[in-house]
Amino acid sequence: MPRAEITLLSSMATQPLLAALARAHEQAGGAAVRLESVGGVDAAKRVQAGEAFDVVVLADDALAALAAQGLVHAPRPVADSRVAIAVRDGTPPPDVSSEAALRRCLLAARSIGYSTGPSGRALLQVFERWGLADTLKGRLVQARPGVPVGQLVAAGEAEIGFQQFSELQGLPGLTLLGGMPPGLEIVTTFAGAVGTRSAQPDEAQALLDFLTQAGTAALKRAHDMDAPAAQFIRKTKP
Repeated sequence: MPRAEITLLSSMATQPLLAALARAHEQAGGAAVRLESVGGVDAAKRVQAGEAFDVVVLADDALAALAAQGLVHAPRPVADSRVAIAVRDGTPPPDVSSEAALRRCLLAARSIGYSTGPSGRALLQVFERWGLADTLKGRLVQARPGVPVGQLVAAGEAEIGFQQFSELQGLPGLTLLGGMPPGLEIVTTFAGAVGTRSAQPDEAQALLDFLTQAGTAALKRAHDMDAPAAQFIRKTKP
């Protein structure tokens, strides 16, 4: 009897990596995986609305919140993702090599693209720390659900953009400036968990075990992510 297909829900940031890991899982004899990637906020809402998924992969804080609501089992780290900076192709690359340089760059920028996910929230915290939240507020362009920040930058809607390196890499019309300057690094840990409504928890657990095993580190690096530094996911109070 053929194995049932495993459903895997994720945010867009991890889609290329999870697609590659799903193929590797199947090639290693695991169950077939049907991956659906949407905006992280939308993914969490769908789980909260009662949709059944075998495995869910989201930013660790979002997944911890779902665990606190009893919607997924204990989350485990899957990969760490760095935030990068991009401008439109043909734009003279600004200096973003230091905190002071990045600050000057953003004060001169007419529009700044950022995401609705954890990288965007962390960036806004940087602006707060600088005391520039009000100054930059009118220049912020938030990515719409399903639209990566890089697309806003390539289209000229944002002069400079910040998002996970994995989401900016390979998009046409962009020049990547690299990661955040020293001392301002933004790293998001993406985690996975078996859904409490999974109809095939053993197969789901086998997939999660595969996603988190040390042997997948090279594949994660190939997709501009790293093996997670954390060994557990912090708890979020309900």
